[in-house]
Amino acid sequence: MFDSVKELLDKIRLGEDSFLELKEVRFAGDRVNAPHRDSLADELAALANSRGGVLLLGVEDATREIVGIPAARLDTVESFVREVCADSIDPPLVPIIERLFLPTTSGDEVPVMKVEVPRSLFVHRSPGGYLHRVGSSKRAMAPDYLARLFQQRSQARLIRFDEQVIADALLTDLDPKLIDRFRSAQTQDDASTLARKLGMARESESGELRPTVAGVLLGCHEPERWLPHAMIQAVFYRGTSVTTALDSPEYQVDAREIVGPLDAQIAEACGFVFRNERIGASKEAGRSDRPQYDLTAVFEAIVNAVAHRDYSMHGSRIRLRMFSDRLELASPGALPNTMTVDTLAYRQASRNETITSLLAKCQVPPIQGLNTPRATLMDRRGEGVAIILDRSERLSGRRPVYELPDESELRLTIFSAGFGEGQR
Repeated sequence: MFDSVKELLDKIRLGEDSFLELKEVRFAGDRVNAPHRDSLADELAALANSRGGVLLLGVEDATREIVGIPAARLDTVESFVREVCADSIDPPLVPIIERLFLPTTSGDEVPVMKVEVPRSLFVHRSPGGYLHRVGSSKRAMAPDYLARLFQQRSQARLIRFDEQVIADALLTDLDPKLIDRFRSAQTQDDASTLARKLGMARESESGELRPTVAGVLLGCHEPERWLPHAMIQAVFYRGTSVTTALDSPEYQVDAREIVGPLDAQIAEACGFVFRNERIGASKEAGRSDRPQYDLTAVFEAIVNAVAHRDYSMHGSRIRLRMFSDRLELASPGALPNTMTVDTLAYRQASRNETITSLLAKCQVPPIQGLNTPRATLMDRRGEGVAIILDRSERLSGRRPVYELPDESELRLTIFSAGFGEGQR
C-alpha cells in the first residue's frame, strides 16, 4: 500500500484517513517517549481490524510535516514497534516494517518508518479494547458489529478459514512446483489458474488473485512467514512427565520446531517419532524387533492433526510430546460440528475442506519406517481414527485415548508397547 514515494507524499499532503495514520516520534533518553505504547497498539490493531493501512512514523499528524527519525535511532524505533505488536496486541500482529527517506519542506531527505498493516485474518484486541478504523480515527466496535466481524473472520463463516485470502501474500509466493503436485494428467491449466481451481488462491476484495490459507500451507516453502503458528512443536522428554523430566539436567532428549509445507511437516514429525522411539527385542523364536509405537497409527494421527486443527487460533501449535511410556499429540481447536470423542471412529467432519482435499491429492512423502499401502496422505474414507485405535491397541495392549481437556484442543494419547530386555 502506497508503494511509491510520490504516492506516499500525496497521501501525507491529503492527511489521515481510513488507511493512513501519521505519528511523530519523540524520545526520552534512549527510549521512545511518544507515541505511547498503548496508543500505538490501538492504532495498529484498529487498522488490522478494518481493511488494513499504513502507520507512518516520523510525520507530525496535525501539520503533516515530515520531521523524520534520527538514523541512529531507527533500530530502537523498530524494536519498539515489534514489541508493541507482540506484547500489547492479542493475537499479535506481524506488520511489514520499511525504512525509507522522505523530503522535508526544506528539501532535505530524512529517515521515516513505514509500518504496513494488512487486513488481518483475525480480530485483534489492544489496550483500548476491540477497535476499528472509522475515517481518520479509531472507534470501539459496537457488540453487534464485533460479533459479525468475529463470524466473518472465523471458520464459522460461509467461506471457511482455510479458504480465506492472506492479504499480504502474493501469487508469486506460491511455488509452481508445489502447485503441480496436485495436477492431474488431464489438466492443462497454468499454475495460477490451477491454484484458483484447487482453492489455493482466490480473488481478494480488490480483485487481485492472492494465496489462501490452504495455498500458503501447501504451496509455500515457508508458510510460517504468514502463519507462524502453523507448525508442530515436537519434544521427547526424559521420564513419564514434564515434572519428572525437569529433575534431569538434560530433561529434553530431543526437541524440534517443525515448519514448512504441511506434507513436509507430517514426514518430519513421523521421522521424529521413529528416531526417538525405543525398539524391543523378543527372543522367543529368534530375534524379532518390536517398536514402541505403530508408525502407521502415528502417521494417521499426525495427518489428522495437521488436516483438522483450527488454523484460526493464532499462537496455538500442534504439540507432539514423547515420554518413556506414551506419546501425546495435542491439536488446536475443539471438535467441529456435533462430533464428540466417542464418535470420532464412526463419523466424519472436516473443519478445513480445502486442506483435506489437497492432502487427498498429495503423495505420501518418503518416511523412514513407514509401511502403508496408502498412495496419498488422506483417503477421505474416514478410516484414520479406527486405524490409530486398533493398530496401537494391538501393539501395546492399551487402547489410545482421545480427550478434550477444554474447548481449545483435542489431545490423543498413544501408549507405548511394554519392553523387557533388549531395549535400545
